[in-house]
Amino acid sequence: MSQLQRIAIAPSQLQQQQISLTKEQQHYLGRVLRLREGDRFIAMDGKGKSWLAQLAGEQAQVLELLTVETELIVSITLMMALPKGNGFDEIVRSCTELGVTCIAPVLSDRTLLHPSPQKLERWRRIAAEAAEQSERSFVPTILEPVTFSTGLSSVIGDLSLVNSQQYICVARGEFPHLKDCLHHKGQETIVIATGPEGGWTKQEVENAIAVGFQPVSLGRRILRAVTAPVVALSLITAACEV
Repeated sequence: MSQLQRIAIAPSQLQQQQISLTKEQQHYLGRVLRLREGDRFIAMDGKGKSWLAQLAGEQAQVLELLTVETELIVSITLMMALPKGNGFDEIVRSCTELGVTCIAPVLSDRTLLHPSPQKLERWRRIAAEAAEQSERSFVPTILEPVTFSTGLSSVIGDLSLVNSQQYICVARGEFPHLKDCLHHKGQETIVIATGPEGGWTKQEVENAIAVGFQPVSLGRRILRAVTAPVVALSLITAACEV
């Protein structure tokens, strides 16, 4: 079963045990994956449900509901200052593979990139593709970019009634290592914030601390803006994987 190809579908595509495939999905299944009429694949709605399906022309027949147990026991929100260039594409891809639940891109004082609406759609498409590849049952939520201060307010508001841990990664300073701070007691939320090229400003770190974030280190070396999120997610995954 695990060798079958996966595709992400919108919940609205499933009606009465039939999946209406888009032109892009038909092309991908038929021309890219070389599946033929009657071949099987796994359809996932990105919200926790997966089905074994059988290709039937422009549609697919649902054969059975599947149980997929690849998700972490914690919910992880990555708040990341947008890096320059196309570095965020790879962050979305890698962190989806590592189990992130939500990615909140923010514009910090040192952010150089101001993305277009098309970028957001691209990131969401990359997240769906990475979720398919890594055999996840959830596709991460990619939020619209906002300022760092707005992001802090939004995240804290969402976590007001949730058992959560919040960390901000700071490149320089005497702060405890993230691996020594992580602890989990079942279902909870972890928020991790990583900075832009040049790091967070002193004021940004202070603002994060003021709303409950704990400053942490990712090690003695100075990591690139596109490396830090992958290191942080890897540490969290290692600590929480069961």
